[in-house]
Amino acid sequence: MEELAKAAGIPVRTLRFYRERRLLPPPRREGRIAWYSEAHLARLRTIAGLLERGHTLGGIAELIGAWENGRTLGGVAELLGLEGALTAPWSEETPVRLTPEELADYFGEDVTPENLTTALDIGYIGVDGENVIHISRRLLDASAALVHEGVPLAAVLAAGRGVRAHTDALADLFTQVIRTHVIGPMDDLPPAEAHRIAESLQRLRPLAKNIVDAEMGLAMERRVRAEIDAWLRQQAERAEGGADCGTDGGTEARTDGGAEAGVDGGAEADVDGSTDGGTKIGTDPAEPTAGA
Repeated sequence: MEELAKAAGIPVRTLRFYRERRLLPPPRREGRIAWYSEAHLARLRTIAGLLERGHTLGGIAELIGAWENGRTLGGVAELLGLEGALTAPWSEETPVRLTPEELADYFGEDVTPENLTTALDIGYIGVDGENVIHISRRLLDASAALVHEGVPLAAVLAAGRGVRAHTDALADLFTQVIRTHVIGPMDDLPPAEAHRIAESLQRLRPLAKNIVDAEMGLAMERRVRAEIDAWLRQQAERAEGGADCGTDGGTEARTDGGAEAGVDGGAEADVDGSTDGGTKIGTDPAEPTAGA
């Protein structure tokens, strides 16, 4: 089993999983030794090819069951053509396999059990033994760039969860439009019609992406402009408040108060206290003088 898994380029536990799902025929046994053949390797390569084309393991099991139950080659090809035409992947994302050390190179101390659990829950990563599989090179690089800019990974993941919810809603909207106006009813859809629809979907795929990209750019422009305008208003209000304090209040304090204290008050002290008071003390014969 280990030799077969190595030749197919898959983990041993994946091979065991395929056997449990009856995607592989049982090996030939000699005592306690199980022998796998080129036919098993060819089956694994077929499964890998179908997965790359967008088939699910359930659909692959159905196709294999149809083949093993004697369904004609044309019938199986019909199923393959129909499902493959309608489930061609829209995404061009490249998964990334990361060791724990490589994951730490991307996110440093933010690689915590809580963040890993959140990333698993969102679907950003999957675990394969001691390694981690990230679903998208672009999302991985963007997340790491945000963390390096100072955004905590927990905040990046929270934003990612919100983005996932909104993009799912967008996908639902586009799917409804395509199902209503392009695909139509799918009851007893013949393979030839399926390929026509597949060609339409291929033409629609870049249109959908362009619409979302354009709307996202316009939305960010509106939002950033609103933030800048709010900041400018705040700065203007602060400047206006500072001007009020520095002109009116300062003038009143320096002019009126200073004049009152320095002129009126000083004159009163000098005249009444020094002149009047001195004259009174020095000339009144009824009161003793300072010298006396």
